Amino acid sequence: MDADVIVVGAGLAGLVAAHELTARGRRVALVEQENAANLGGQAYWSLGGLFLVDTPEQRRLRVRDSFDLAWSDWQGSAGFDRLDDEDAWAVRWARAYVEWAAGEKRAWLASHGVRLTPVVGWAERGDLRADGHGNSVPRFHIAWGTGTGIVAPFVRSARRAADEGLLTFHHRHRVDGLVLADGAVTGVHGAVLADDDSPRGVASNREETGAFELSAQAVIVTSGGIGGNHEMVRRYWPDRLGTAPAHMITGVPAYVDGRMLDISAAAGVRLVNRDRMWHYTEGVRNWDPIWPGHAIRILPGPSPLWFDALGRRLPSPCLPGYDTLATLRHLRTTPDIAAYDHSWFVLTQKIIEREFALSGSEQNPDLTSGDRRAVLRERVLSKGAPAPVEAFKRHGADFVVAPTLEQLVDGMNALTDEPLLDAALLRSQIEARDRQIANPFGKDAQVQGIRNSRRYLGDRLSRTAVPHRVLDPSAGPLIGVKLHVLTRKTLGGIQTDLDSRALGLDGRPIDGLYAAGEVAGFGGGGMHGYNALEGTFLGGCLFTARAAAQAAAQATA
Repeated sequence: MDADVIVVGAGLAGLVAAHELTARGRRVALVEQENAANLGGQAYWSLGGLFLVDTPEQRRLRVRDSFDLAWSDWQGSAGFDRLDDEDAWAVRWARAYVEWAAGEKRAWLASHGVRLTPVVGWAERGDLRADGHGNSVPRFHIAWGTGTGIVAPFVRSARRAADEGLLTFHHRHRVDGLVLADGAVTGVHGAVLADDDSPRGVASNREETGAFELSAQAVIVTSGGIGGNHEMVRRYWPDRLGTAPAHMITGVPAYVDGRMLDISAAAGVRLVNRDRMWHYTEGVRNWDPIWPGHAIRILPGPSPLWFDALGRRLPSPCLPGYDTLATLRHLRTTPDIAAYDHSWFVLTQKIIEREFALSGSEQNPDLTSGDRRAVLRERVLSKGAPAPVEAFKRHGADFVVAPTLEQLVDGMNALTDEPLLDAALLRSQIEARDRQIANPFGKDAQVQGIRNSRRYLGDRLSRTAVPHRVLDPSAGPLIGVKLHVLTRKTLGGIQTDLDSRALGLDGRPIDGLYAAGEVAGFGGGGMHGYNALEGTFLGGCLFTARAAAQAAAQATA
């Protein structure tokens, strides 16, 4: 045996699994197709958002949360409707995860040195129904250090275990198949790729220089999802979301290719819920990309006006920060706009200064560095937008800035193949919305949401502008942002039991095989169901990897 356990993938889930295994004295072979610069995978580039329930951070901001409320929100969002089949284990994973988020999770993170910023974000506010999709209260906790801060302790653990002889890195080793003997998985085989010293995230070569095979008592697959593989995204794009856009932009590096899903299926592993996926509609092209097609998601506050490609305001709940997949479905299934791959934000300088944030550790240097004074200066006390946001406004190909609405529309029309927007139509809708600002009450759902946000201290301090008329010159200039569909996560994958054991086509565990993280649908082959509450992707990697490693350690004792 080359190791007690082979871990396939050196992203967050793989590193956590390796940590839990080596802490129990197991010998681990960590196999990864990329070079050493990419330890931590996609999680390294994340904002570091974590779904937590009833925390001190929430209570200090007068947010009343509970397991019961969170579990109600999760069920309303997930919409599990395959309970006797594909959701059979997913729903059990979901409840176990919410229990962890309301219990041990915060202390476990702290034990690894992960600390949380004091302001809790209110992500995915939902479909405006009490029993429907969305977070009833703010639950999005950002780690100091963002994704890099979450990854760092497990990178250190892996390197320490390597120094102690408990872990062996196999970089530039691409797994092409699982080795089976008498129905049990006993190892992996694949190709050794040529050395490549590309920086983190940059696409690497796929030149094969040899072959390898490794054996172990158990294999844990932690290889991630499909977001970097547009062909696979299109293959499993569900009819309920209409047609896939002809042009999509990419929110993950090229190595997020989904290869291990099909490789696992070829070995008899059961894959479920492959039609469930999570893509954003607020993507913009990156003016300073790291990997090919590298794109960024705008994390909007509640105030930008959202228009379709023909200049019509999107209906509720297709509001900024509310219901990601409802918005995607509207844009892809409404007959006269489905042919277009974009939509638009229209906002003011006053809104962008207070409300725009960008996904990604590299787009949030204050949080990523852990510089508390910089965070206060940039996000609370500053009279301008954070520097990365201003850089996108100045350099981004999807940003238009103008002093008047007519000039703004001219600039927006210049970004499309044909002039689709009519300034008079936009003006009539914006003026109707602006009339709602005159009173502290009104019938416009978005304005109601803005006022609701202002009642929450965290949003009032740093994420929601004072309500104002969009066409008020003193709030300008006006800003238009062309938005694209940005690929990100798969919500389905390898079906697993609560020990993260991979299940076969007969529904029984395959001896020696485990799966964790995105490749397992973050637990059970899809613990999110149809929708995510955000801050749940990194947490799903942590939770499932821990379970897989603990079970594998016990099985290899």
